[in-house]
Amino acid sequence: MSIMHDKNNLLKPAKIKAIKHPNYTVTAVLATIAVFAILGALYMTMMIALKSPSDMTNVLAWPKQFQWSNFTSAWQMTDFPLMFRNTLFITAWNIIFTIITNSAAAYAITRYRKQSRFFNLLYYYFISAMFIPFNVIMLPLVREVSAFHMDNDFGMTFLYIIFGMPLNIFLYSGFVKQIPVALEEAAVMDGAKPYQVFFKVIFPLMAPMHATVAILSFMWTWNDFLMPLVLLSDPKQQTLQLAQYVFQGQFSTNYNLAFASYVLVLAPVLIMYVFFQCYIISGVLTGSVKG
Repeated sequence: MSIMHDKNNLLKPAKIKAIKHPNYTVTAVLATIAVFAILGALYMTMMIALKSPSDMTNVLAWPKQFQWSNFTSAWQMTDFPLMFRNTLFITAWNIIFTIITNSAAAYAITRYRKQSRFFNLLYYYFISAMFIPFNVIMLPLVREVSAFHMDNDFGMTFLYIIFGMPLNIFLYSGFVKQIPVALEEAAVMDGAKPYQVFFKVIFPLMAPMHATVAILSFMWTWNDFLMPLVLLSDPKQQTLQLAQYVFQGQFSTNYNLAFASYVLVLAPVLIMYVFFQCYIISGVLTGSVKG
């Protein structure tokens, strides 16, 4: 009987599980479109920046004569050294204090979420702020900033730290969950205080996430236009993004000098992104662990 049973099983058509292969054709097409979209925009920007106004009949054509003087004129018209210093001041201090304060807040919230309802609500309070557009709070913020005399580069730095907390706490919290609690318990047994546990044990282990947060904060602060526009009142404290207004007149815009200035402003962001993009991708994937 067993032989007949085995024979019947052999006669039955085998059920072959379909193995799903990734669609490499679609992936290749999408990747090609993305590459051409990015490189095409950069190519057009460089071509316009290197042309003269009389050579603008075709923005995609190669310049008849390279106008490198456009960069010199853009440098002078935007007062680039001063605006660069203002932007770098806000960006650098934002990154430093963001890493220290946001990582500490995320560590405390993550470790006490399961023990305290307050910290759990605090976590969702910060996360919910990610869904509030800046335009909704823009006008009330302008009034409050003016009342507290924060319409300067110091006030801008403080606001960037605050507005960056929702995303940063979300990323840091996902990373802290992967750090074993046993490390902290061992440090406590050795006599370490709570602040020593964080700064000597946890803080160094969060180096990959520090890099991710620093890069994201840099790109956001360096490229931001709306917040400096509505909050900064002193022209000498303006950022590079606001300096681009000098090329726009009432009836015309000098696109050649404007695009040359765009290249100068964009260069630091491109350099940082090219060299540190691996930290951005890995950090976001690590920090997006479901809580």
